Amino acid sequence: MSTGQERTGASARPAVLGPTIDDQTRCVHYGTPLDVIAIRFACCGEFYPCHLCHAETADHPARQWPLAQRDERAVLCGVCGETLTIADYLDADACPACHAPFNPGCKLHTELYFEV
Repeated sequence: MSTGQERTGASARPAVLGPTIDDQTRCVHYGTPLDVIAIRFACCGEFYPCHLCHAETADHPARQWPLAQRDERAVLCGVCGETLTIADYLDADACPACHAPFNPGCKLHTELYFEV
């Protein structure tokens, strides 16, 4: 599934659903300065800040992105609005566009979003 969004800017930023607490995609579950990504869920194509936000507000169970779809642009940097491929995100410690650091603890939840 592809939304056709190759790169987003602040004006074209996709909506992020769930209980966000600021415009950089932090949510009520993960609100540290490093929690600045949202993930487009494979099941619905909608962006959520985290798995808990999806579980609490979506009307369906989450589904992981298959290994074969690592080229999907499914990770949004909440700082600059860049949309990264899954492969690029999994290989990064910071946004390649704006260099905002990502929370290294998010790697502990990889299997909740992406097949490993």
